[in-house]
Amino acid sequence: MCFILLVGIGSSANEMKERKLSQMAGAMLMVGFHGTSAVKGSQICEDIRRYALGGVILFDFNPVDKNKPKNIANRAQLAKLTKELQACSSDGKLLIAVDQEGGRVQRLKSRYGFYGQYPKASDVSTMSSSEAKSTYEKMAKELQSVGVNFNLAPVVDLSINPQNHVINGLGRSFGQDPKKVAACSLLFIDAMHRYGVLTSLKHFPGHGSSLGDTHKGFVDVTDLWQPEELEPYRLLSKKADSVMVAHVFNKKLDAKYPASLSYETVTKKLRWHLGYHGVVITDDLQMGAISQNYDLKNTLQLAINAGNDILLFGNQLDPTKRVRTKELVDTIMALVKSREIKEESLIKAYERIQRLKEKL
Repeated sequence: MCFILLVGIGSSANEMKERKLSQMAGAMLMVGFHGTSAVKGSQICEDIRRYALGGVILFDFNPVDKNKPKNIANRAQLAKLTKELQACSSDGKLLIAVDQEGGRVQRLKSRYGFYGQYPKASDVSTMSSSEAKSTYEKMAKELQSVGVNFNLAPVVDLSINPQNHVINGLGRSFGQDPKKVAACSLLFIDAMHRYGVLTSLKHFPGHGSSLGDTHKGFVDVTDLWQPEELEPYRLLSKKADSVMVAHVFNKKLDAKYPASLSYETVTKKLRWHLGYHGVVITDDLQMGAISQNYDLKNTLQLAINAGNDILLFGNQLDPTKRVRTKELVDTIMALVKSREIKEESLIKAYERIQRLKEKL
């Protein structure tokens, strides 16, 4: 009888440990979903509740039906959606993210009743500090007013390649000088913080020198990348809420893996060399640079082992390749069981994410 009881206690402890690890795996995920509401019982609400999902990313453009919004239809709807999403979470601190840089990259557009006219970074770089500050405070206030608490910006890429169409061509960089880029980014971060919005420096270790677009496929920056592209990250290492890692391949940093899947880049270069100890988030892991070269299991294994904390799956780029939260959590848990990922990696990531959420 005692033997049976002891087995019961052991298995119960194991179940609790497994549940805790599974919630840590869920906390590492930021996912995109289809829907302009998140009522109780909806798939996204169930995923947030069941897997303690760390965050969601919202988009306006719907890749499945261009005539319908994906998540953002208007001001009142978005404010209601973010309230519903928070109500699904156990701590009311779900990370609700958008890309709101200004210029071509702003999800809250005028046609949905938002301001939608925020200038691109290259224009902000010519403004006075007080002008830039008031521009970004207006942006932050608008995000706060609809319950968005995480802005995946500013871009700290250096505008060093005139032929780069992804950053330079769209005016997404504050310029070539790392100190100026850091100074403008600091104004952006401070403005967001004033209204309780978290930020993310992107795209580590530098996308400003590239020629290709990682959305579409493999991009090798080895011969174009300059070491000064790391400087904004060093200058802002104590201020940054999070850093987003790009999918660029750079042989100078890692001869085998793109930055987002590289231990050499994320842990050794960003954390050890540049002294950044906060949350690291991947760029969308469904981008062509990753999805065309790695299956889901390998992607998750490499991304976590590289030292990333938040794994971004936007479910935005290819409507035929949406991934469910359950599949992501189950795959991570299987990798933990097979010891291809250490439990410690999940624990460390979870602790960093919790520290980030405490800022909210």
